[in-house]
Amino acid sequence: MARVAYFDCFSGVSGDMTLGALIDAGVDLRQLEAELDKLNVAGWELEAERVVRYGIAGTRLHVRTTEQHVHRHLGDIAAILQASQLALDVQQRALAIFRRLAEAEAAVHGTTPEQVHFHEVGALDAIVDIVGVVIALKLLGVQQIFASSLPLGSGWINAAHGRIPIPGPAVLQLLGAVNAPLQADDTPFELVTPTGAAILAELATFQRPALAISAAGYGFGARDIGRLNAVRVWLGETEAEAFPGGPQDRVVLLETNIDDQSMEQLAYTAERLLQPAAGSGALDVWWTAIGMKKGRPALKLSVLARPADEEALVTAIFRETTSLGVRRQLVDRWICERESRSVSTPWGPVRVKEQRWRGELLGVAPEYEDCAAIARTHDVPLRAVYAAALEMTHEA
Repeated sequence: MARVAYFDCFSGVSGDMTLGALIDAGVDLRQLEAELDKLNVAGWELEAERVVRYGIAGTRLHVRTTEQHVHRHLGDIAAILQASQLALDVQQRALAIFRRLAEAEAAVHGTTPEQVHFHEVGALDAIVDIVGVVIALKLLGVQQIFASSLPLGSGWINAAHGRIPIPGPAVLQLLGAVNAPLQADDTPFELVTPTGAAILAELATFQRPALAISAAGYGFGARDIGRLNAVRVWLGETEAEAFPGGPQDRVVLLETNIDDQSMEQLAYTAERLLQPAAGSGALDVWWTAIGMKKGRPALKLSVLARPADEEALVTAIFRETTSLGVRRQLVDRWICERESRSVSTPWGPVRVKEQRWRGELLGVAPEYEDCAAIARTHDVPLRAVYAAALEMTHEA
C-alpha cells in the first residue's frame, strides 16, 4: 500500500494552515523543529496551539520570527537551502515550490524568475512554512499528495504593490499552470494565499483518491470567515503496489516518435523541457534511436515528469516538435536516499551527495556546479577538484 495525503481545502489553503494540519494529523513538533534547525537560520520558533472552533478541535500553528521586512530573491532562498544541512530531497522539493512561485510572479510582473523580488513569501515565516510542510510530509512517510478543488474568495487585499483583487494575480497564475479545479465562492476574504497555492501546485494532484483512511488533522487559519476556516488533511493508504524497504513515488512517462525534424531543434527541445520555463521542468529527458515504418530512422523522445506538470510538458512537446501525439503511462520508481553535505578543498567548499539504500552508504559524488566553478575561478583541472573533494569525503 502507498501512503497518501489528501488536502481537503473547503475554506482555502495557506502555508501555516497546511503545516498545522500535518502537525494535527500526527507530526511530532519536536522532531519537526529539529529538522527545521538544519536550515541554519536563526530567529524563528513554532507554537502549535490546540483550539476548538465551530465544535471542531484542531491546531492553529504560529510561526513567530524576529525578522523585520526582509525581502529575498529566488537566488537568496536557493543559497539558504543549499547551505543548510537538510536532506537533499527536502532541499530540492522546497526549492521547486519557491521556483514555481517565482515563475508565477515573473509572469505577472513581466520579468524573469531570477529578478522577482519576494515580499511576504520571501520572509522567514514563509520559508519555515514551506520547508516545514516538505519535512512534515517526509516524516509522515507520504508518497503521494492529492488536493480538493479550491474556493478563492473575493474582494481586495493590501499587498506590497498596493491594493489588488482577490484572488491575487500570482495565485491565479499558479493554479492556472496546473489547471487546478476551482469552487464558486464569494466569501469576502482571501482564501488561498500564494504560499498555499505554490505548495499544492508543485506537490499535489487535484483529485480525491480512493484510500483506506488512518488519520485526519485540522489546521486553522487566523481569521473568522463565518464558517470553519481550516484545511483538513486525510492520511491513508492506497491500493497501489507497495515497494518494501525503500522510498518510491509515482511519475508520468511521456513518449513520442519523431522522424522529420533537425537535430538542432530536437536538442533545443530537450533543453526547454528540462527548464521550468517550458512548463514546470521535467525530471529527466532522453532520446533513443529507433527504426520506423519503411526503414526510416527516427528518435524516440522520453520525458519523465511529475503528474502535476504533465499537461504543461505535453504542451511544450507539441509546440517544439512535429509530434502529432504523445503516449503516456504512470510508472512507479525506486528512489535512493540522498543526503547533501559540504567538504573543504584547497580552493574552497564543495557540496557532495551521499547515495544510500536502506541505510547503507553506496557512493559519494561531488556536485558538478561547485567543482566547475572552482576549476574556472582557480584555473585548475576539473578532475583535480573532483579528486580533492572525494579525498575529503573519505577523511570526514
